[in-house]
Amino acid sequence: MNKELLKLSREELIDYIEDISKNWLAIDGTWFLASEEQYGLNKAIELDALSWKRFSPIEAKRIMKRFNIPKNGGIQALIKGLNFRVYANINEQEVVEVSEKRCIFRMKNCRVQAARKRKGLPDFPCKQIGIIEYSKFAKAIDPRIKTKCICCPPDAHPDEYYCAWEFILAE
Repeated sequence: MNKELLKLSREELIDYIEDISKNWLAIDGTWFLASEEQYGLNKAIELDALSWKRFSPIEAKRIMKRFNIPKNGGIQALIKGLNFRVYANINEQEVVEVSEKRCIFRMKNCRVQAARKRKGLPDFPCKQIGIIEYSKFAKAIDPRIKTKCICCPPDAHPDEYYCAWEFILAE
């Protein structure tokens, strides 16, 4: 344990968590750009998909362990897990239409997409990656959960959010 962390106030720790999350996103983005420059967009997306396929279950399992989320805990376990993902610290997200068997998750503000919008660029086409990312994360929390993409770039989406995902607990 870094002893310097123990000296930080609550506010400083929260700010540090935000910085770590931004750094995580920056390394993901710089890795992707380097892959795209070296191999082209299609290959970079293919490599990114492989990476998310491996990373998403690891992240889910670590979150489950850290926050005592039970395996096979259904929709409520998934919602709790989604709230502790790294990018939940820097993106604005919401869960709506919650029931015992279903919920809809929306990414209201995505740092990646917002940065592209500020630069006058089109949305990054992340749907292919999102399908892998969210389905692998959900399955690690509870293998009965099915993931359906409602919309995700390059799909059209409302101004209120960039992507939306439906999670259904199948029996």
